[in-house]
Amino acid sequence: MKVDINSDMGEGFGPYSLCDDEALMQVVSSANIACGFHAGDPETMARMVRLAKANGVGVGAHPGLPDRLGFGRREIPSSHDELRQQMLYQLGALTAVAKGEGVPVAHISFHAAMGNMVNRDPVLADLIMDAVRTVDPNLIVFAMPDSVIATAAARAGLKTLLLFLADRAYDAKGKLVARGLPGAVIKQEDALRARVRQFLRHGTVTTIDGATLAMPARSILVHSDTPGSLDLARIVRSEIEASGATIAPASQIVES
Repeated sequence: MKVDINSDMGEGFGPYSLCDDEALMQVVSSANIACGFHAGDPETMARMVRLAKANGVGVGAHPGLPDRLGFGRREIPSSHDELRQQMLYQLGALTAVAKGEGVPVAHISFHAAMGNMVNRDPVLADLIMDAVRTVDPNLIVFAMPDSVIATAAARAGLKTLLLFLADRAYDAKGKLVARGLPGAVIKQEDALRARVRQFLRHGTVTTIDGATLAMPARSILVHSDTPGSLDLARIVRSEIEASGATIAPASQIVES
């Protein structure tokens, strides 16, 4: 079995960086590169693309809302067309930067509030997916299982790669537990390893209240802004390797 490890990368600006992107790029297989709105700039994007190319990592766009101060986590009232244009602007920017380095953009993964807004509005999701398809019908959409985004991507004829968040608790409906609630973020190494092993062996996850849910994902997401994200990614990678699975970028998994 092939499994992807993806992480949000290049979420800094100018001389500022959020994590050790260079080290993390040696662990993951797909990089979701910030496109300049919630984080990132032309030089940072180019540096991330070059790092990905050097490490055999797949490149993807990570568009967010234009809110650096809030790191793209605060919702901004916007019309459907405004969100569409914001997404296209960022996807276009990274596509051009990557093409300048001879690297294709293989996937798209929405950041924080932008993703939340798209994921609760089927009409907006259809509009966004149609726009993505217009830019590149071969782009892979990263999405949570049974999500509005995944459904809209399928309607648009786009390929999807479903995500599992090993370090986040799920509720009985398969939704992520809000970060501010107790137990929402799994930080203990033993617990994290157990969750990854359960996912790899059984395709399930144990919810915060002890129930067992199916987890039909093929990619594990590591948030680079989580404290200790590099160690987290290394733990995930070691469990995948120990299971006998192959670590591969999104494009290889979707085609397999």
